[in-house]
Amino acid sequence: MKSWWGNLSYTTRMTCSFALIALMTALVAAGFLAFVWEQHFQTYTRENMQITADSTAARIAERYVEEGGWTTETVSAAAYVGVTYPGVGIVVADSSGTTRYDSTNVVNPEQGSSARSLAPPDPDSVATADIMVNGESVGLVRVWVYGSDGLLRQTDLAFRENSYQAMAIASVLAIVLASGIGFLFARSLVRPIKRMTQTAKAIGSGDLTARTGLQGDDEISQLGETFDAMAESVEKDRKLERRLTTDVAHELRTPLMAIRSTVEAMIDGVFVPDEERLATVNSEVERLSRLVDALLKLSRLENRSTPMKNELVNVGDLVSSIIGAHEAFVVDSGLEMVYEAESDVLVRGDADMIRQATANLISNAVRYTPEGGMITVKVYKGEIMASIMVQDTGIGLTPEEAKMVFSRFWRAEAGRNRESGGLGIGLSVVKEIVDRHGGWVEVQGKKDEGARFIIHLPLYSKERELAQQREAARQQRRLGKRANR
Repeated sequence: MKSWWGNLSYTTRMTCSFALIALMTALVAAGFLAFVWEQHFQTYTRENMQITADSTAARIAERYVEEGGWTTETVSAAAYVGVTYPGVGIVVADSSGTTRYDSTNVVNPEQGSSARSLAPPDPDSVATADIMVNGESVGLVRVWVYGSDGLLRQTDLAFRENSYQAMAIASVLAIVLASGIGFLFARSLVRPIKRMTQTAKAIGSGDLTARTGLQGDDEISQLGETFDAMAESVEKDRKLERRLTTDVAHELRTPLMAIRSTVEAMIDGVFVPDEERLATVNSEVERLSRLVDALLKLSRLENRSTPMKNELVNVGDLVSSIIGAHEAFVVDSGLEMVYEAESDVLVRGDADMIRQATANLISNAVRYTPEGGMITVKVYKGEIMASIMVQDTGIGLTPEEAKMVFSRFWRAEAGRNRESGGLGIGLSVVKEIVDRHGGWVEVQGKKDEGARFIIHLPLYSKERELAQQREAARQQRRLGKRANR
């Protein structure tokens, strides 16, 4: 069961989150400022108390000299402070400790006319100043406040009150602004997500042309572009699958109808079941078998169900044997073949698979090169890769066709008859084989100028292989230690 928070929309949750963040920030800031300002005002108050005590002591000292001792006029300055600042207490005592003035004396009803002072016993909360006359202390002034507002001017009190009000207004304003920004921000995030959701629903409903149309450098836009690329790939695959269904149906129907018509004619006595008729049936059966074998072979390669050997292969010798096997086929097609190979081009892999991939490229070149053309096969090596190049002077490829050439059941020209064009499985098999060997296939070409296919395979290096074996052993030991733990 979802919580109430989970039932809210993403926009609402984002807006509330921004508002809560603003509220918490405002509370923390207000609390911190209030603490700092209270400390400041306390310090300010203490300084004011000390200034008041010092100035009062100075005025009492002047009156003491004028009056010649302690009189009512002598302590009038202290009385002025007590009247002027109601929240302030002030006590004046002479050098013997006798209280000469106390603004906080109150009458105790239980003791008649006797009084008691409200002066705090804690000396740290009282500001004191000596009454100095001719360099000698004749008394002491003590000043304190009843509350934190003591000794603060009206402007100070107004400033503090206005400051707290300003903080409260700023907090409310910050929450409102944060909520608005959160709402707009959430809307900007949700809008492309909704668009992708709608596009996904459209694709799920069968509209493979639906796209998000998102573009930009931010992460969501890149996700939208990736989604569109995926949708485009799915659409292409569906088109290829439909095309596959048509092609396979046509490929299967042609030999099946030939077999059926021939067999029915022999059964009806129209044809004599002689060697010629049986050879026709056998030819169509072999054609069916080749088609089914090609489909099964591609399926096994894609599913990685066919085990791959790991043997040292001399690519030059391997391709040389393939050239010899195809020589008659090339000559019968009215073509010329040139073969060049560097020595000691070694790779690790499955020789049969590499042979099949190379043979498919050569057969493909022969199929699409008109009579009188040339096919060039080269084997060479670079610093880390071994390469097998098959180049022809045939119909070539456009840049768009070069991107699609390894797709399953794709052919350069949809209208090409099956006798010359095949079913479009051979190059897909080549790519799967090369991928399993850790390499890649490069395709180049121009329309009506020929095509060039280059198989790149990791070049064998004894030092590199030993390093890989050491790394594999090191990884195995690490796994063993983790398992023992």
